[in-house]
Amino acid sequence: MGQSAAAVKKARRPEVRLPALREFGGGELAPDGDYDGVEFRGLDLAGQDGGGALFLDCAVTGCGVSETRLSRARFVDSVLTEPRGVGTELVEASLRDVEVVDARLGGVQLHGSVLERVVVRGGKLDYLNLRKARLKDVVFEGCVLVEPDFGQASLERVEFVGCVLKGADFSGVRMKDVDLRDAAEVDILRGIDCLAGAVISAAQLMDLAPVFAAQVGVRVD
Repeated sequence: MGQSAAAVKKARRPEVRLPALREFGGGELAPDGDYDGVEFRGLDLAGQDGGGALFLDCAVTGCGVSETRLSRARFVDSVLTEPRGVGTELVEASLRDVEVVDARLGGVQLHGSVLERVVVRGGKLDYLNLRKARLKDVVFEGCVLVEPDFGQASLERVEFVGCVLKGADFSGVRMKDVDLRDAAEVDILRGIDCLAGAVISAAQLMDLAPVFAAQVGVRVD
């Protein structure tokens, strides 16, 4: 809705090609650290502080990230596979040309972050906080998002493909070329009036009709 389906521009996906990687040497993450071509595999990074760090051409695989502090960290040309944990802090972080695969995360704080050319594929993310974030060329594919908060965020060329949206909050969102048509389920808790710039299918319109009616004060009996 808000524009014709033919006018919706597709998201540009990342093309991550990792070089030969060296294994992380142990110890803990360092604030403002510089990690170039590093593989983090099967590590427990819970509670560590990597705020402001740069992760360039990195692979993070099977790591625990509960309450890991990564505020203002930058992830570039990197792949995060099977991260798991709760309360990971990525406030004002930057993700560019990044793939996130089969994540199992809860309460991730991405408030004020910037995501560009990012694919989130598979997995389940509960209570994802993307308030005031900027998303451009982002694809959510085959994942489950439980009560994601996009409040006051900016979404441009964002696609939801085969994923489940449960209790989404789009309050105050600014949208351009946002494609919800291929989502497996769309449940919007708040912000139904902020979908200008998005496109939905006819079937989704029928499913959301009660929410639209409630928004304009129409009682369905």
